[in-house]
Amino acid sequence: MPTETSRVRSMMETRDRILDVALTVLGENPDAGMGDIASAAGVVRRTVYDHFPSRLDLVRTLTERAVIEMTAVLTEVNASGAEADATWVEFIARVWPVAHRYRVLLALRRGEYGEAIHGLLGPVDDLLADLVKRGQDGDVFARHLPAGILSQVAYGVVFAIADSDLSNGTLGARAATITSLLMLGVPETRAIALMGDQH
Repeated sequence: MPTETSRVRSMMETRDRILDVALTVLGENPDAGMGDIASAAGVVRRTVYDHFPSRLDLVRTLTERAVIEMTAVLTEVNASGAEADATWVEFIARVWPVAHRYRVLLALRRGEYGEAIHGLLGPVDDLLADLVKRGQDGDVFARHLPAGILSQVAYGVVFAIADSDLSNGTLGARAATITSLLMLGVPETRAIALMGDQH
């Protein structure tokens, strides 16, 4: 007879598998339903609903996962004390696999779950705004927009390129980093030089 610990472990493994599969399924089709996710995960629809009572709960949990991963990376690179533009390069290099994995959140953020996702992304938005403000104060980033908006524009580019990378293998972390630096007002020569340093 299974112990309580093994039962809980099994439930958590099933929950994690559903989340991993949901990322893949929604990445291919943001309109996919709970039944599609259940089929792909090899479980019945009821099992998905046992863990996530609604599609919104599932999307919230995926967003929370992304926020934890991105916040950890941002906090670590911010502590390095490097120039703001070099910190941004390091951040994008480290967060690229996360952005690519969670790129579906960009599509979902534009739809009915926008408010929920936007609310959960608050800690990441705040850290990005602080980094851009530091760059503006140090005359490294442009000042034509407030730090909060400029950081969203630059980071939005990263997700947009992560999304298009699915169908165009020539785009990647390098393109995302250089393009986002250009959005931040970093001269192209400096952006390319920073990428050289990074590699």
